[in-house]
Amino acid sequence: MRLTEFHDLVDGQFGAIRGRSLLVDHVLAALDGRTAAQAIEEGVEPRSVWRALCADFDVPREQW
Repeated sequence: MRLTEFHDLVDGQFGAIRGRSLLVDHVLAALDGRTAAQAIEEGVEPRSVWRALCADFDVPREQW
């Protein structure tokens, strides 16, 4: 998954403002206690970050 697609999915699912806030504020246990922004900056695949966000916020599995 490209980073632009990741951001499009985040914005589409959570809204632009809330989505951007989640990326920097929400700590993901599945990503070793990092935020989504930290994980991506450290080289974690955007698809893995997207799946972690989906799991934490009960996004239906078919949208992962």
